Amino acid sequence: MELFFQIDTWIALLTLTFLEIILGIDNIIFISISANKLPKNQQKKATLIGLSLAMITRILLLFSVSYLIALKEPFWSINTSWLNAGFTGQSLILFLGGLFLLYKSTKEIHHKMEQTSINDNASIPKKNSTFTNIIIQIILIDIVFSFDSILTAVGMTNGIDGALQIMVIAVLISMLIMMVFANTVSKFVNDNPTIQMLALSFLILIGFMLIAEGAHLSHLEIFKKSVGVIPKGYLYFAIAFSLGVEVLNMKIRKTRKS
Repeated sequence: MELFFQIDTWIALLTLTFLEIILGIDNIIFISISANKLPKNQQKKATLIGLSLAMITRILLLFSVSYLIALKEPFWSINTSWLNAGFTGQSLILFLGGLFLLYKSTKEIHHKMEQTSINDNASIPKKNSTFTNIIIQIILIDIVFSFDSILTAVGMTNGIDGALQIMVIAVLISMLIMMVFANTVSKFVNDNPTIQMLALSFLILIGFMLIAEGAHLSHLEIFKKSVGVIPKGYLYFAIAFSLGVEVLNMKIRKTRKS
């Protein structure tokens, strides 16, 4: 319980919950597209089952990734005149996760800028779609969309006491919110594209932080210069400040429309 008397815990929990919801929007959209292939009386049931599976998938991945990150013994070392490092399971997961988030975020920003949209034909019901087939599709979608969510959670909470508990709670809260307000949350984010862009920008920051932290944990030295770690307080402040500015912008836009 002492964990929840620390301000860092609440900041990490609130920020991570927000990011988990934003990252889950695409998951909701694809689940809705799959569910729309079913008769209307089965669509709501398929959506709830899909989001429940997404929650279970993310929690299972959290435990597996957390186990890999606990591997702190070097399994591969590099010793040259200009480069020295000892890579561990923890540093490798963080480094590869950071690269993945950079790739994913940049790609999504590019798609947003190009205004790509999902083909309307994807939402047209198909006669040969069965409930079981749709659930299988949803499971596969959940697995794919869980990776960036889990890596974001690891990047936000790595090094914080009770990190696993914070991650699990954030995933549970975000998924329950999406289950209750799936249509509302999706509409809000789609009506406010700047929120999407802000979240993707946060992922780029987290990606850089993961790479730097992975390099630090592997004791990477380039030309005898060690790679330092980025204090998470700086990241939290940047995210909180940006969100505050965006809230003010949203209020101004709303006032002008009225």
